[in-house]
Amino acid sequence: MRSCPAAAALCALTALQAAAFPPGSSNSRGASMSQLCSSWDLHQQSMAYLPDAEMETMAASTSLPDPAGEFDRNVPRICGVCGDRATGFHFNAMTCEGCKGFFRRSMKRKAMFTCPFNGDCKITKDNRRHCQACRLKRCVDIGMMKEFILTDEEVQRKREMILKRKEEEALKESLKPKLSEEQQKVIDILLEAHHKTFDTTYSDFNKFRPPVRSKVSSRTATESSCVVSQDFSSEDSSDVFGSDAFGAFPEPMEPQMFSNLDLSEDSDESPSMSIELPHLPMLPHLADLVSYSIQKVIGFAKMIPGFRSVPTFLFSLPLPSWGYSSLIFSWIHPGHIDKMPEPLRKMLKAMDLTAEDQIALLKSSAIEVIMLRSNQSFTMEDMSWTCGSNDFKYKVSDVTQAGHSMELLEPLVKFQVGLKKLNLHEEEHVLLMAICILSPDRPGVQDTSLVESIQDRLSDILQTYIRCRHPPPGSRLLYAKMIQKLADLRSLNEEHSKQYRCLSFQPEHSMQLTPLVLEVFGNEIS
Repeated sequence: MRSCPAAAALCALTALQAAAFPPGSSNSRGASMSQLCSSWDLHQQSMAYLPDAEMETMAASTSLPDPAGEFDRNVPRICGVCGDRATGFHFNAMTCEGCKGFFRRSMKRKAMFTCPFNGDCKITKDNRRHCQACRLKRCVDIGMMKEFILTDEEVQRKREMILKRKEEEALKESLKPKLSEEQQKVIDILLEAHHKTFDTTYSDFNKFRPPVRSKVSSRTATESSCVVSQDFSSEDSSDVFGSDAFGAFPEPMEPQMFSNLDLSEDSDESPSMSIELPHLPMLPHLADLVSYSIQKVIGFAKMIPGFRSVPTFLFSLPLPSWGYSSLIFSWIHPGHIDKMPEPLRKMLKAMDLTAEDQIALLKSSAIEVIMLRSNQSFTMEDMSWTCGSNDFKYKVSDVTQAGHSMELLEPLVKFQVGLKKLNLHEEEHVLLMAICILSPDRPGVQDTSLVESIQDRLSDILQTYIRCRHPPPGSRLLYAKMIQKLADLRSLNEEHSKQYRCLSFQPEHSMQLTPLVLEVFGNEIS
């Protein structure tokens, strides 16, 4: 800035104060002076942030916002000198480009004009060049100030400041993390996997055994059905994810398959038996829903880069003796890999995660991923899961009628609310699901280092995505909050396992569960 004494600047402001605010103005003299000083301060602070397009015009002028802060953008802007269309505040007054340039040139040349008439010419757009004296007088009358005109040195300094700012922004942009092509490809794969395995229309729900909602009190529905010792054990199954688990699920379920189950409230059971083993009318429907969800989780996991052991190019090879369904089944079931042709068997065993580790990861994480996915249908207005029609709108009371107690449901609802409030992008959601599945500390995992390396890569992608694509303030500590949600899921998983063991121990309840549910939840890896 020009190094003129502060006293000289104040004198100039005082001399022009009366002209800047004509008689009749609602502003007092003291307020006017304060307003002019504020305008000058605003001018000094804002000059370094003008775009280059305006810098050439700013070589000897300054445009300011409305000093009073009362400018209405919808009202046409009129030049206070000649009445032409104004382009903004120039030298502290609303003027057109023509009068702005005229005032700047006149002040820099220290021009002295004389009116050839009576010194009271009316300045308009058409005659503004006829009398320069009255035009300049009008400029001063509306508040234009020569102190706001930049010198050549000031213009050069402003240009240097703008250039420096641009260089800083370019450096900041270059240091900003960016998703690599490979990382973006992983995200795209996960999004595609999610879309292929999550039906937002919930049309398959019509194939489940129908929901039966009892009118009994929620207290009765929530009574624990576990009346035996917790010393529960079961034999390991030889077929964890059988071929049926990978077929088109579910086939329309025949009502006669469950004709031996009385789903009505009236029962022939003795009163004592009803109290000891409460009726769970929603169990068949929710068992089908969970079984269906498990299969979708398996389908999602198979598409996670690094998890799958069958490369996609195999599906384009002629395999006359190995149908595609058998190939997919053999991929996940280790007992059938040895029965495959020798070249294919060797290749599969050399690829990524072993089938045993895949099974261990899926069995341990299935319920957690189901809980994560259910957040898409969760609504905080009534704390329910809405899956299409009202028949498939699930409240907490519905889940209690399937054998689960509030020890699980209260923290589950709290988890759903907290996850919903994070407002995750779909990309973040699918990455969180993949990270949840690829946890090296799952029981039964053998190659923990490989699982950890895959999870680390997914975590890096998630952190990079948050920094690049999730704007603040939502991105603040978002990654840490998401990892905390995974810890919450572990607690929910433990409680679910405890309640499931109580439920499945009783034959009249376990017989309503699907084989896949029994395999995944009933044979925990120790």
